[in-house]
Amino acid sequence: MTGAVVITRPRQQAEPLARAVAALGRRPVLLPLLEISPLPETEQGGLRRVLAGLDAYALVVFVSPNAIEAAFAHIGRWPEGVDIGVVGEGSRAALAKYGVLDGGVRIHCPADPAYSDSEHLLQALDLRALAGRRVLVVRGDGGRELMPEALRGAGATVETVTAYRRAVPELTQALAEQLSSLLAAPNDWIITSSEALRGLVSLAERMGESPQRLRRQRLIVPHARIHETALALGFEDLVLTGSGDERLLAALQS
Repeated sequence: MTGAVVITRPRQQAEPLARAVAALGRRPVLLPLLEISPLPETEQGGLRRVLAGLDAYALVVFVSPNAIEAAFAHIGRWPEGVDIGVVGEGSRAALAKYGVLDGGVRIHCPADPAYSDSEHLLQALDLRALAGRRVLVVRGDGGRELMPEALRGAGATVETVTAYRRAVPELTQALAEQLSSLLAAPNDWIITSSEALRGLVSLAERMGESPQRLRRQRLIVPHARIHETALALGFEDLVLTGSGDERLLAALQS
């Protein structure tokens, strides 16, 4: 395919990928389908208090790179002996920006990069070893309950903390015009969130776009759960890459 490469991840994480896409000779287009914003100042104090006591936890789970970015705005140094759980290579890269690397800290991650989600992170954890111990889950507002509930079921004492807000962007005239232009011809769409994909479908429906125009687009997705969401929404031209930008870029070259 020789059309544009539409990068739909939040703008904060989109630009490095856009530069890599351009280096391949493809035209990147930034179309953030999730807007990430910090907590209101009135809620920042509670987040800071929780993060000041990280050394009390056996494990801290970050559900996304955005959770890491939001939390490390308040973390000076990672405490010794506190394990970290993440769901994909993007989160490992986000931790590395703050000097947190496997070896110095034990980082748990799904074994298969094609399945970068909470379900497979749970499979990678020694749940029996967490029984009776404290676990913290750092996430955005409205996060899934699967991880906290599974950890509680294994006997862990689980707390959750909201570190940021996320929302599908407002359908402005500028966004509608950009989206309509992109749907006029086939393009490659990098979709890194099921929520973003559902937001795309919702925006297209509100614009009165033909479902056929939307579903003829080629979606490149890093996670099996996003792949399943796309199939359920009627998309057929799908590429499942596994976690990490290098796999997304390889798919564009295939």
